[in-house]
Amino acid sequence: MAGQDRIERDSMGEVAVPEGALYGAQTQRAVDNFGLSPRRLPPSFLRRLAVVKSAAAYANGQLGVLEEDVAGRIQASAATIVQGEHLEQFPVDVFQTGSGTSTNMNMNEVLARLSGTDVHPNDHVNMSQSSNDVIPTTLQVSAAAELTSTLLPAVDRCARATRDKANQVSQVVKTGRTHLMDAMPVTLGQELGTWAYQLEEGKARISDLLPRLQALPLGGTAVGTGVNCPPGFPALAIAEISRLCELSFTVADNPFSRMAAQDVSLECSAALRSVAVTLMKMANDLRWMASGPLAGLAEIELKALQPGSSIMPGKVNPVIPEAVAMAAAEVIGNDSTVTVAAQSGNFQLNVMLPLIADKLLSSVALLAQACEALGATISDFSVREDNIARSLRQNPILVTALNREIGYEAAAGIAKQAYAEGRDVIDVAAEQTELSRERLEELMDPMKLAYPHRETP
Repeated sequence: MAGQDRIERDSMGEVAVPEGALYGAQTQRAVDNFGLSPRRLPPSFLRRLAVVKSAAAYANGQLGVLEEDVAGRIQASAATIVQGEHLEQFPVDVFQTGSGTSTNMNMNEVLARLSGTDVHPNDHVNMSQSSNDVIPTTLQVSAAAELTSTLLPAVDRCARATRDKANQVSQVVKTGRTHLMDAMPVTLGQELGTWAYQLEEGKARISDLLPRLQALPLGGTAVGTGVNCPPGFPALAIAEISRLCELSFTVADNPFSRMAAQDVSLECSAALRSVAVTLMKMANDLRWMASGPLAGLAEIELKALQPGSSIMPGKVNPVIPEAVAMAAAEVIGNDSTVTVAAQSGNFQLNVMLPLIADKLLSSVALLAQACEALGATISDFSVREDNIARSLRQNPILVTALNREIGYEAAAGIAKQAYAEGRDVIDVAAEQTELSRERLEELMDPMKLAYPHRETP
């Protein structure tokens, strides 16, 4: 019957637990104690926690400290959670004990109940482990797995879409801008190629940190020394994690460093922030380039996705770049949270591990979706070549090309006159200098100015 409870016991006494729950007393205490938010640790974290438990059971069985039958049952139970079953059985708030002990015990209790009445959460499922090495290990495993399976492919697709578009518009010369003011010409291809290069560097930063992220502290147990952990356990368990995740994890040279501190999580968060900043620039550049269509730059036209105003008919807004910019802002905020949390290591343990895990995995998922959305937007925009050409012809900064021929002061005079009279710069230059029209066209050719030192594309 709904609402019925059963009585469970732990070292502190009796606790009433919902009859249908797979978890036990320690999880229920956490539910009762921690109600700061409705947020739970992400499924990607919980599934990798089950991977770690399965690997630990395997290693304990291989080493003969756990009966092989019990080890096999724990592994089979863990496999169901890895596949996405029973995730509703993990109700503990992100804001809990800083070591993540409540989540670790939640998993231990669920796996024990699934594995049989003779399986104990602490004695069997948690054998050779501590929350203090399991939770940092799971944090790193889940982050590495999500980066490699979700974010890196998404960044790569966005970069390729951007580079493809750059190649398509490589012959479109436009007015460059510095300080939001007219500057020397660039091609639209050069502009988009810059975005693609930024994304590729962001991908490289993430790839570079993966070996450090994949060095795990499992086997450090309570304080890093490995107390109650049999010799050979770390190597066996981590090899099994590698097999289950199809990634190359290693035993950390210094498990203390992965438990007492969260430097590698901080490094990971910083790399995620760098991708977010790149996406923010791309989104804002797109918004500027699409601004108008009459009173703005109107260099490109984004695909119309929805009405842009509840009161102004016909208005269309750059909704995807705006959404991506907000997503990037959240990732940047998450990085600030991780920064504070990463310095919350006291002696042998960081005490904000659940928060770091939540923020890192949230940023990975959000960035992946933002990359997909922005890549599609870039692929779909059209170019307003008429507006681009008109602005380029009247760009007074084109006179920079005449500096060596007539000097800076004379060129400045031409620029000011062309701007004041709203005329094409070349027409004013033809009047004010002794250079032939042919020579002026050669000197002020926008494509040659965009590629002054090599062949144009």
